[in-house]
Order: sequence, then structure tokens, then C-alpha cells
Amino acid sequence: MLLKVGDLARRTGLTVRTLHHYDEIGLLTPSGRSEAGYRLYSQADVQRLHGIQTMRQMGLALSDIGELLGGEGVAPERIINQQIRALDQQIGQATELRARLSMLRDGLMAGAEPDMGNWLEALALMTTYGKYFTSAELKRIFENWSRIEADWLVVKDQVRCAMDRQLPPDSPEVQALAYRWMALMLHWMNGDLDLLERWGHMFRTEPSTHGRNHAPPGDMIEYVEAAIKLRMELLEKYLTREDLRRLGHVPHGEWAALEERVQQLMARALPPHHPEATAAALRWDALFNTLACHSAALRQKLLTASANEPLLQAGSPLSVPVRAYLQAALAHARPPASAVA
Repeated sequence: MLLKVGDLARRTGLTVRTLHHYDEIGLLTPSGRSEAGYRLYSQADVQRLHGIQTMRQMGLALSDIGELLGGEGVAPERIINQQIRALDQQIGQATELRARLSMLRDGLMAGAEPDMGNWLEALALMTTYGKYFTSAELKRIFENWSRIEADWLVVKDQVRCAMDRQLPPDSPEVQALAYRWMALMLHWMNGDLDLLERWGHMFRTEPSTHGRNHAPPGDMIEYVEAAIKLRMELLEKYLTREDLRRLGHVPHGEWAALEERVQQLMARALPPHHPEATAAALRWDALFNTLACHSAALRQKLLTASANEPLLQAGSPLSVPVRAYLQAALAHARPPASAVA
């Protein structure tokens, strides 16, 4: 399979002008020409282009790259290993890209020759991320992914289930999922709303990123964003962007454990002034303080928002009966403090 220069440019995200320049300086000379004189690129040319882009990502000048390549060709294994080292040490370009490169390398080691599509997809993904983020930002994003990966996979599956059941965005179950989704995203981005908004914009703008490496597909993004929009419109009546940046992260498992614990206390018919109820209420209070980043002012804003907006209450990680029980227990433990998650 041979590609014309326009096809190669379109499929890699590079410009025709860039490819012409590479040809003019002898860095990437197409293997052939059509009868009409059009440049034609082979799979070997695409592999060489991947090597050029790899070393560009590592900060090398075109003249230095030309000397390294030296006109003698570069083994695909060497190029891929250079890319992986660069990702690990310098920029963490993308988890998806690293996984694809690893698969390519493993295939080569096993004697399989990767097809042109693998090289083209890797090049295109590198270009797409670079349109929205600096290398330093990508490094932060992908290094922080391990913070949320386990919870994220669970939430994504639950959102798909809600979509299959055709639950509306304002239903309590979907609002609870929107709460978890928002909390995970903010925790992933260290509360950096600008970074989070650009990440969301990239996914809305670039369909090629959908469904990659556990990323949500386009229909899921639309569904969750509709639910989140409802919550954000209400939260912004009470909280500023700076408030949102300051919110702490409480893992969902902490809320779930507290919900189960209180359900058991209620099943045993223990009164709110019982010592076990008091302990649960103080645990709730501590979790809420973590959420509010130990700020009394932010805590009060969250309390007011939840008290005034039923939809925000619907998305709470704690059920209404459990919250009522804990409020009563906390009033006994430390009047007149209260908390709402």
C-alpha cells in the first residue's frame, strides 16, 4: 500500500508543507512517484516518519535527526524503544500511545511486522494531544491517572448501565453518578478546572480520542455532561470557581462504607445518641471537613447549596434516611454542628 502526500498528511495530523520540507532537506524522501509525479510513501517511509517524530518529541533538531538516521535506516524496535523511554522520562505523552507502541514492539520481537495503520494511529494521537496540552501538562495528567483508575472503571460501567436503562439525567441514580464522575475528574486534575475543561473540550472536539484506553465513548460523554450541567448550574449559585478548585477528594468507598455502617445501626434500631451512632456521626463530620478542605466558609456554602437544592441532595453519596440519622446523631455529639455530603 502506497500513500499520496495528502493522504499521509491527513492521517497523521501533519501538514503537506511539513512533509514537503522533510523531502526537500532529505529527511524523508518518498519511495516512489506516481505517473503524474505525486509523491508516494511506503510502509517503510511511515516507519521512518515515526522515528523522525519520536526524536522531534524528544527535542532534537531536524539536522540532528538527519545525522542520527544517517540514511542507513533505523530498526523499528529501536524507534519504539526510544519512544517509550521518552514517554517514561520526559513527557508521558499518552497512555494510549505507550500501550500501542508496546504492542508494536512486542509484535516485532515476535517476528510480526506491524501494518501501516498502527504507525499512522500512533502518529495521529501524538499530534492530537499536542494540539491541546504542553508536554508538562500531559506528564501531570497521565502520572495522576493511577489515582482514579480503579474507581473510574467502576463508574464508567455504572453509567453505561444507566444509559441502557434510559434513566434521565435528573434522576437520583444518574445524579449520584454525576457527583462521582465530577469528583474523580477534579481529583485527577488536582482541582485544575482549566486543565479539566481543556480535556473535556478535546474529547468533544476530537472523535478519534473516544473510547481509547478506557476513555468514554461519545454518547457516554454527552449523557454524563447533561447530568453534570444540571449540577453545575446549581452549584455555581453558591460556589465560585475558586471554591470548586479547593474541594478535597473523599474516595467513594469511604462514603459507601459509612452508608452501610449507618444502615446497620438503623436496622438494629439504635437511637441517634447511642455511642456507635455518635462515632458514625463524627466520622461523617471528618469526611465532610476533608471535602470542604477544612474551610468553615466553604463548608457552609456546601451545606447551604445542599439544603436549598433537592437535585444536589439527589446526587449525594449518602441516602436521605442515613443523612437524617447522622444529622440527629451529630446534634447529640457536637451541637449545633451539621454536615451534608
